[in-house]
Amino acid sequence: MKTVKDKVAAITGAGSGIGRATAELLARNGCHVALSDVNEQGLAETAEKCRAHGVRVSTTRVDVAQRQAVHAWADDVAREQGAVHIVINNAGVALGATIEDTRYEDFEWLMNINFWGVVHGTKAFLPHLRAAGEGHIINVSSVFGLIGVPTQSAYNAAKFAVKGFTEALRQELEVEDAPIGVTCVHPGGIKTNISRNARVTHRKGWVDESSNKEFEKSFRTTPERAAADIFAAILKNRRRQLIGGDAVVIDLMQRLLPSLYQKLMVAGARRRRRKLLEVTT
Repeated sequence: MKTVKDKVAAITGAGSGIGRATAELLARNGCHVALSDVNEQGLAETAEKCRAHGVRVSTTRVDVAQRQAVHAWADDVAREQGAVHIVINNAGVALGATIEDTRYEDFEWLMNINFWGVVHGTKAFLPHLRAAGEGHIINVSSVFGLIGVPTQSAYNAAKFAVKGFTEALRQELEVEDAPIGVTCVHPGGIKTNISRNARVTHRKGWVDESSNKEFEKSFRTTPERAAADIFAAILKNRRRQLIGGDAVVIDLMQRLLPSLYQKLMVAGARRRRRKLLEVTT
């Protein structure tokens, strides 16, 4: 796709963060947007920002974990807008806990949103992109889809799965010369609410009330910067898009030191663990 003007983009998780910033940037460039989220107040605020740019805007409360709901939304968007050209599977949640402490229910909750939400969005909208004759799919993974991190096993599992799913999809479409691009996005630390709203299972020396605050201090990239990178990935049809300097460093570390990086992660986690234990004793 060489332009987004007069195209139609469907965006999940559009009520805040990367989803909101990307929706507004697309609208500013003349793209009509169909927005979804479970946060209806945030969704309304995003819609207001997008309408200010004079494009068509629709909003729907959608839980991406619900397959039928996502398919129904996709059909509605195509019918109401006349076509769909861009799909941005962005909705996501976070979970902080050791594997031992992670409840099956929490694991399933995260996988249903972070992985199955991407699968649902891709499969629901792909026929409509084919019908439009051109399109692009953005699936948001994470730097945690590149490296394993202690207390992030569920998030790692989902984001690694998104990476593999997205790369396979891109290759399948290329084999048949389909006019649809696919990009896997790997954001580093982005200043959004995902960490603040995470489910956390407290465990002495691993996760406590201060963990998220400490984690958020490392976030450097704004949602607007992330949106600009996603926008560029669509126009340049990139296979993958790293977002943030930390993402570039992590990707390089994983490729150059695929085993050693794990020892570095262990050393860092041990330092944090000692610090947490000192605070609580």
